[in-house]
Amino acid sequence: MRLVTEDDAGRLDDQQFAQWLAGRAGEALTALRDRQGFADPRALKDAGDRASHELMTAALARWRPADAVLSEEEADSRRAWADGERAPRHDADRVWIIDPLDGTREFSEAGRDDWAVHVALWQRSAAPDGALVAGAVGMPARTTVDGDQLILGTTCPTPKPADGPIRIAVSRSRPPAFVGELVELLGAQAVPMGSAGVKVCAVVTGEVDAYVHAGGQYEWDSAAPVAVALGAGMHASRIDGSPLRYNRADPRLPDLLVCRPELADQLLDAIARTGVEMPASTVTDTPGGAFG
Repeated sequence: MRLVTEDDAGRLDDQQFAQWLAGRAGEALTALRDRQGFADPRALKDAGDRASHELMTAALARWRPADAVLSEEEADSRRAWADGERAPRHDADRVWIIDPLDGTREFSEAGRDDWAVHVALWQRSAAPDGALVAGAVGMPARTTVDGDQLILGTTCPTPKPADGPIRIAVSRSRPPAFVGELVELLGAQAVPMGSAGVKVCAVVTGEVDAYVHAGGQYEWDSAAPVAVALGAGMHASRIDGSPLRYNRADPRLPDLLVCRPELADQLLDAIARTGVEMPASTVTDTPGGAFG
């Protein structure tokens, strides 16, 4: 994207705006990381979450004031709203779903580049259950051939299939137990990575063939990466093949399959054969981090 100033942002369409916002947050996070250093990882994580959230919500309030926002860093972001209770996003036609810093652990470790910024736009009127209509994943510690930070949008080309075993992206710190069984069942290769956004984008870029997760995620963990993956022609669903739905009363969306489309049936069948149960879709108000 061409260089866009703060005053130009209001003239961007939604997809361009998502990419611009991911880039602005990425620049701020990179500067914070360089300035603060890695001596106190917890302080760096907290500062990164706060700085990116404040930048993004301020930009959305300025340039998209009529839209609602669901951010991981909001005080009630993990709340499962009961019948009769409403948050502003429940009645909005347009909701920005953002994860200001996906992969805080990786962000706080020197030398790691597998962390990301997520920006997605969900629109109620786009489909009977609403739909993601724009999305961007910024990976600020990774760069393009021109030296710009890497930002993937919804126009990525579909990568060519690779020879050899299926490569499955898995969490490097807390992989779900069933994924090991799945890898063995398929004769696949596990590829450890950091944030959820980075793992989904690895499918989009052809670094891996699939990402499978179950056991704990929220809407902001997958909304932007799924928008990017769908734009590239990838399959994206829950692990039983049912649709991923966003802007629900309960923001927990605990399982995910993103893969090359020709592998979807094979992977869904193998997942079912592992006997893994669909995670419950309820969540309490207990605070907790994003899961990757």
